[in-house]
Amino acid sequence: MSDTATVETHCVRDLVEKDFSSGAHPIWCPGCGDYGVLAGLESALVKLGRPPHEVALVSGIGCSSRLPGYMSCYGFHGVHGRALAAATGLKLARPDLEVITVGGDGDGFSIGGNHFIHACRRNVDMLYLVMDNRVYGMTKGQPSPTTEPDWDSSLTPGGIGIRPFNPISMAIAAGANFVARGFSGDPKGLADLIVEAIKWPGFAFLEVLSPCITFRPEEFDWKGKVRHDAVAVKNDRAAAAAAALTDDGFSLGVLFRGAEAAAEVSSQVRSSLAAIEQQFMVGATQ
Repeated sequence: MSDTATVETHCVRDLVEKDFSSGAHPIWCPGCGDYGVLAGLESALVKLGRPPHEVALVSGIGCSSRLPGYMSCYGFHGVHGRALAAATGLKLARPDLEVITVGGDGDGFSIGGNHFIHACRRNVDMLYLVMDNRVYGMTKGQPSPTTEPDWDSSLTPGGIGIRPFNPISMAIAAGANFVARGFSGDPKGLADLIVEAIKWPGFAFLEVLSPCITFRPEEFDWKGKVRHDAVAVKNDRAAAAAAALTDDGFSLGVLFRGAEAAAEVSSQVRSSLAAIEQQFMVGATQ
């Protein structure tokens, strides 16, 4: 089917999850939490009603960063830790697209940590969805920035002894306008969070607890630890950040909603892009 025919089909019938599937078979390990994230994302896009050609997925490196290849949307598989930089540029150049960045805790909070902080600060209107399994899965089980200090493994006997990175409190403090936590074992609830995050203006950060049962089989117990009891704080970053610092990491739901608008930033950039494009047009005619 041609691209034109595909667009016309989306215009005359309701979308279904299959519309967002590329048909490629995921090569994640059996039982990986990322399967639930893929299902939740497909369901969320159906609820939003945005056809695949209006959605762009950007990722970095890691198990979870393979996700764009399994969906029929536009996809960009970037280099390690740089997904947010590429996604920000894309959203500013093409504000008509729904831009979603996906990745893992290693990609996003280690080598990509600086980009994460400044993406929150810039507050560009897009979603960053991080599948957090507290380990480097694709490179065989090294501790990640969110790994507990006492997690014992053959690579780090006795644990690393370093305080874990708190992505929720960092996102709130750095300026993200919407911050929430979901669980891959609840694709329906995750889909609802994704829809809410995308609809909220500005930069939205969604941490998804996504167990790696290959290298951290104990994470299978997360399904008994997660709780749908997160208390949303609105327009008070100090209170939201303080609440995030005392949270045990298993509260699911929205933790912060801000009032900042992202439209002004995008408007300024669009004006600049129009001026740059005009210069190229003038140069081409001379």
